Amino acid sequence: MARKNNEVVDTAIITPDKHFPIHDERAINIVCKAIEIVKPNIYIDLGDTGEWEYFSNHYWKGRNAKPMEDLIPLLDKDVDNVNKGMDIIDKSLDKVKCKTRHFVQGNHEVWLDNFVIRYPYLSHYKTEEALKLKKRGYEYHPYNRKKLLKIGKINFTHGKYVPKYHAFKHLDMYGESIMYGHTHDIQRFTKTTAGGTISAWSLGCLKDIEADEDWLSGRLTNWNHAFAIIDFFKNGNYKVEVVEIIDGMTTLWGQLLDGNK
Repeated sequence: MARKNNEVVDTAIITPDKHFPIHDERAINIVCKAIEIVKPNIYIDLGDTGEWEYFSNHYWKGRNAKPMEDLIPLLDKDVDNVNKGMDIIDKSLDKVKCKTRHFVQGNHEVWLDNFVIRYPYLSHYKTEEALKLKKRGYEYHPYNRKKLLKIGKINFTHGKYVPKYHAFKHLDMYGESIMYGHTHDIQRFTKTTAGGTISAWSLGCLKDIEADEDWLSGRLTNWNHAFAIIDFFKNGNYKVEVVEIIDGMTTLWGQLLDGNK
């Protein structure tokens, strides 16, 4: 791995909400370039990896539910699109031989599981099955459980709270350092305790922000494109680098990364 020394034992890349196929292609290109530069041995997907439009209960619940014969092709299209998106990132992970991969379920992925609860004979649409997580080599972490994915002294979850100061809220509720997505914007809150300093990071998103213009109805947002790199030390401490992507471009370790190329 790149940038190793006697104290750094692991390096991870963490990506937030991609919402395939409504992803920002330039941002995803940059993530792949970063993987090949950093050569992480850990990768963490924070969920809402897919938009999963047709798994929304608007399409299968209530008076307006589509007939199953019309719905199934749409569900299969969703599954295919999100798998193709994951394939893009997995290709770069395979290239650098990143073996440890974590998938943290997002609230959009919960839609798949809710659909299967309603139609248990369609169990192949459950998150783990639909995304072929075992075959891909991902360890699966269900949505916002009390026992979070924890590496060293930092926890990872999709995210739950959405007030204005949500980084403060996450840190206050969990009481330990934590990194999450869900809110689509970048925030950090840090608190010093008797046991040391703890922080919460919100990582933004990697989706096509403009694609939600109609849904937002002209409302302004604080949404940003970003991902994170974390170096982990032997004693469990860590160093976080949040890499913000602006208009399809960023810099990393002195290199200009252009998502258009």
